Amino acid sequence: MAHVVDEVPLTLEGAPPKTLGVLDQGALWANLGVSLLGFSGALLLLDPLGNAPLSLAAALTAAVVGSLVGTAMVGLSAIPGTQTGQPAMVLLRGLFGAKVSYVPTVLNIIQMLGWGAFELWVIAKAASAIFPGVPYQVWVLVAGVLTTVLSIWPLGSVRLLRRYVTVGVIVSMAWFAVVFLRDAPAHTGGTWTGFAPAVDYVIALSVSWVPMAADFARHSRSGRAAFTGLVGGYTLAQVACLGLGVYAVAIAGAGAVNADGTAVFTPFVAAPLGALFFAILVLRETDQSFANVYSTTVSLQNLMPRVDRRVFSTVIGVLTVTIALVVDVTSYGAFLGVIGAVFVPMFAVLAVDYFLLGGSRNWDTGEDAPARPAMLAPWALGFVAYWLTTSSPTMAWWDGFWAAVRDAIGFTRQPWMNGALGAALVAALATLLVGALSGRLRRAARR
Repeated sequence: MAHVVDEVPLTLEGAPPKTLGVLDQGALWANLGVSLLGFSGALLLLDPLGNAPLSLAAALTAAVVGSLVGTAMVGLSAIPGTQTGQPAMVLLRGLFGAKVSYVPTVLNIIQMLGWGAFELWVIAKAASAIFPGVPYQVWVLVAGVLTTVLSIWPLGSVRLLRRYVTVGVIVSMAWFAVVFLRDAPAHTGGTWTGFAPAVDYVIALSVSWVPMAADFARHSRSGRAAFTGLVGGYTLAQVACLGLGVYAVAIAGAGAVNADGTAVFTPFVAAPLGALFFAILVLRETDQSFANVYSTTVSLQNLMPRVDRRVFSTVIGVLTVTIALVVDVTSYGAFLGVIGAVFVPMFAVLAVDYFLLGGSRNWDTGEDAPARPAMLAPWALGFVAYWLTTSSPTMAWWDGFWAAVRDAIGFTRQPWMNGALGAALVAALATLLVGALSGRLRRAARR
């Protein structure tokens, strides 16, 4: 199979083509912002604490605020990829050093495998809602094959999204918006009590893309194109997706969706022409699984830079299908919480070091980039700050551990506190402190 000139190089040694404009990036990220998981996850937006449903105004405001904050983080994390031409995990060589960068790389591979399995699972469940007679396993295999093919030709897939898929998605979303606004019962009552954890949830939805933003941004014609297309496309699409999800949950019934997240698909299929337009959204969902498999591929290339990415894509595609077939995918909300706790502070450390401490002037992404273990400290502090300040529930034993930590240090979490923002702030301030101390040590050494 010959390499296509305007496609992603087969190894990290090749120069990345700069072929994606703002419309390409906007179409890619708008499609990524519309997720079938977002429809079912609207219940987490409406009632993140499980016992204090938000008002409609609070839920929609949380969707907008969380999307803007999260996508701004993702957009900023994309710019270094455009400027250096390197994928996300290779960029971390400049932050942590080549060998230390393997730590977040492995974590990213794990989370991308999880996301890929989630996506194949949700594609299969959604397709089964349209064609109930076809077994779940068949849809997983079909989606897995299509995902792998798209991953082998990633830039061609992005151009395909812009030219053909995005229009169909816009028409489908508009159709369902009209139907749901007409048919959904009035959303009355609710409070603002769970606003902070709802924002945490939406930020986590967005910021889960931080570890892969540069994988596509490195092929942008400019940093402005990457940032504008990403923030604009993803924010608009995610807010629309969550808004539709809120009304779909109202029609299906919160109790039914809580018992089975795929119950939220029923209103889509039951709508007039619903099966047709929902099928478009199901087919589009393969861009989510494709993006995850492709980013897993280039993450592995940080560990093994001279291995052909097509080999990695094929292996990851098979592995993702296997996980989707044998693993019970039920901990979506908890999974998002863990993602936010790991990658929000990592982004903050990268952004401060690259943009504020002059890292962009000599960012070393070589295979022999020197270790910078001091940068792990702000990341770790941000991780701790996330769990001290977040009120989003995950797993009972994990939440209990952090409750005990708060009691031990005499820290009282306030209702207005937000885990993602707390983690980013602490990690950013700690990075500035590390930078100041490093500067003093360098000046002292020269005397």
